[in-house]
Amino acid sequence: MTPPSDPLTPERILEATEDVLRRYGPAKATVVDVARALGVSHGSVYRHFRTKAALREAVTGRWLTRTELALTEILRAPAQPAPAKLRQWLETLFEAKRHKAGDDPELFATYEVLMGESTVVEEHIRELVGQLREMIEEGAADGQFRVADPAAAAQAVFDATARFHDPAYAAEWQKPAIAAEFTAVTDLLLRGLRT
Repeated sequence: MTPPSDPLTPERILEATEDVLRRYGPAKATVVDVARALGVSHGSVYRHFRTKAALREAVTGRWLTRTELALTEILRAPAQPAPAKLRQWLETLFEAKRHKAGDDPELFATYEVLMGESTVVEEHIRELVGQLREMIEEGAADGQFRVADPAAAAQAVFDATARFHDPAYAAEWQKPAIAAEFTAVTDLLLRGLRT
């Protein structure tokens, strides 16, 4: 086995794992396949990720974190009214999920399987609902939203928009009317938060 030219890092392993998952799918992909793609022994991969489950969990977490980071940028953006920030946040979430499903359908299908066996999904959802709560609290504090319970409102917004971010609805995301439907739901939610 030829030693790799770059040092073996968790990031390199996760990138290779994505490629292997894309190629073989979650049922057939193995740690040996990942090691082979990297030109290292499978023991080298296990030094970074103790089990196959830990590796799969890490690759799922990495995938979800990319979306969270983009949404955090919107959340932390200064001098934007809460309704506009919330709309942009929802649009960004929808577009991120839609692009993942449309641009790389093999990997998206793989992630649907991995997410079903992962605990990081629950953490991801808690993070997203927490970000929504922050925006709703911000809007309530400056009088733009009339909300008695920001946590309940955040959960309601998340649930009401599930069709636009839950992978179970991915087949609908390419329909011609989906953008107009998203706008109608978002407009309705924002009106509801203001009254």
